[in-house]
Amino acid sequence: MEIKKIKYGGWNNCYRLANKLVEVVVTSDVGPRIIRYSFLNGDNEFCEYENQLGKTKSKEWMIYGGHRLWHAPEARPRSYSPDNNPVEVKIEKFTIKLTQPVELSTGIQKEIEVTLDKNSTMVTVLHRLTNKNLWPIELSIWALSVMAKGGFAIIPREKYVPHTQSLLPTMPLVLWSYTDMSDKRWKWGKKYLILHQDECAKNPQKIGARVLAGWAAYSRKNNIFVKFFDYKKDANYPDFGCTVETFTNEDMLELETLGPLTKLEPDASVEHIEKWFLLGKPNIKPIDESIDSNVLPFISNLKKTIVS
Repeated sequence: MEIKKIKYGGWNNCYRLANKLVEVVVTSDVGPRIIRYSFLNGDNEFCEYENQLGKTKSKEWMIYGGHRLWHAPEARPRSYSPDNNPVEVKIEKFTIKLTQPVELSTGIQKEIEVTLDKNSTMVTVLHRLTNKNLWPIELSIWALSVMAKGGFAIIPREKYVPHTQSLLPTMPLVLWSYTDMSDKRWKWGKKYLILHQDECAKNPQKIGARVLAGWAAYSRKNNIFVKFFDYKKDANYPDFGCTVETFTNEDMLELETLGPLTKLEPDASVEHIEKWFLLGKPNIKPIDESIDSNVLPFISNLKKTIVS
């Protein structure tokens, strides 16, 4: 297990967390950002925008790739406050804490704490927003993982029950103005909602949903990226109650989770935790039966790991 300062993607001040299975790379020249998560010597599961890597101090917001922290609901210019300047770094044992200067346009300060487990692929990502204004602000933590091309997102539905046994709705499904449900990238299964990333498809697609199962995943090549999160039953969530959202265009696919809407008083903070796992599981097909057979057993075992 090691934490080491390295150069990566043209940035001189990055940090690599690694054990015998996986590595995580965070930036400190910009951010807070997690730019890489992969098996050792494997492909990055996150998208990297090569024409933006290594750049700093841009006046415009840049996506870069990797994993970032926003606050919802989405709005311009608030959500697109640039994170193109250096962040403070603190290292404690197996944790790196990245703290951004207060956003001038919003008065919000962003922090990400990244902890790599010593013996598994588990990464704990704590997101924190602090209100540095003199007045309260309502917001939601929004954690966005920008996944590499060529895979598909898996969003679990509530249990399928025939009409004769259940009359009430179980799961809100939220659409955007540009959501095209006839697009071939969607697959609407009985147990899972699937969205494919296709670099030949130019029109963006997005949905959101209230996912009570507490997980979502992205399957690409021979690997599956899984993120877990907590759902607070009595809380009010943004975007008509979404806890998970997914967006795609020709460059990437975003796998996103959201925390509850919170009225944040001055100097108060709110936190949202994701736990990531990376599984080497080849030949997962985007159909209910394949996911049930090849993914669900791992989900059950991983939940036990988190609890323990």
